[in-house]
Amino acid sequence: MPDPVMKLVNPDNPPPALDDAARAAVAALALRQRRARGVVMTAITFVGGQVEDGMKMIPKGLRDQIDRAARLALEKSYDLAGRSRGGIGARIASDRAHKVLAAISGAIGGLGGLPTALAELPVATTVIFRAVQRVAAEHGEDPASAETRMECLRVFGAGGPGEGDDGIDTTFIGARLSLTGPALHALIARVAPRFATVLAQKLAAQAVPVLGAAAGAGTNLAFTDYYVEMAHVHFGLRRLIRTHGEDQVLDHFHKVLAEGRLPVNRA
Repeated sequence: MPDPVMKLVNPDNPPPALDDAARAAVAALALRQRRARGVVMTAITFVGGQVEDGMKMIPKGLRDQIDRAARLALEKSYDLAGRSRGGIGARIASDRAHKVLAAISGAIGGLGGLPTALAELPVATTVIFRAVQRVAAEHGEDPASAETRMECLRVFGAGGPGEGDDGIDTTFIGARLSLTGPALHALIARVAPRFATVLAQKLAAQAVPVLGAAAGAGTNLAFTDYYVEMAHVHFGLRRLIRTHGEDQVLDHFHKVLAEGRLPVNRA
C-alpha cells in the first residue's frame, strides 16, 4: 500500500504540473462536494416538518449535552476504528453494509424519542467513521494508521446541510499531523462543534417517539451518504497532492468551486 504521508515539496525538484486528467479529477471532486450537499438537503426537506417540530422539543440546555456527545462519540469512534477492522468488523466492508447498519441504528434510536436518540449517537458515529475509513483505503491510505484515522476525523468537520456550512476544510488538508494525544484532542475540539450541529438536526428528526424511528433511519442514511462523499473529496484531494503538490491541487479546486459557485471552506 502506498505511503499515506504527504510528500515534502522540494523547491529544486517541483512536482509535475496538473495535466488534463488531474484537472478533470479535481473538477470531479468539486462536483462531488456539491452533489453531496444536495443529498442531505433532500433528506432534511423530506422530514422537514419533523425536524422543525423536534427542534421545539429540544431544550436550550441540551445543546451543551449534544456538544459533549459529539466530542465523546468522535473519541470513541477514533479508538474503535483502530481495532475493529478484523473479525466481524472485516465483514462490514461495503457502503451498502454501512448504510444498512446506519439505518437500523437510526430507527432504533428514534423509537423512544430523545433519550434513545442520544444513546444511539456513538453507534451511528462509529458506523459513519468506519464508512469513511473504507474510503480512505480506496484512495491508498492505511485505514488503521493513527494518521489516517485523524484524517477521518477531519472529514467530520465538513459540517452539514446549512448554507455556507458545508464543504471540506482545505486549510490543513496537506499538512503533516502531529500524532500525539494533545494533537488528537485539539483536532476533536475543532471538529466537534461542526459535527454537533449535524447531530442536532438528527436528534430533532428523532425527537418524536415511534415516528422518529423512520426519520432516524432516513437521516442516518443521508448523513452516511454525505460523509462518505466528503471523504471521497478529502482523500481524493490528498491522493492528487501526493503527486502534484498541495498548492496546485488546492488552487485549482478552489477555482472550480468559485466558478461553479460551490461552497468553499478554507477555514
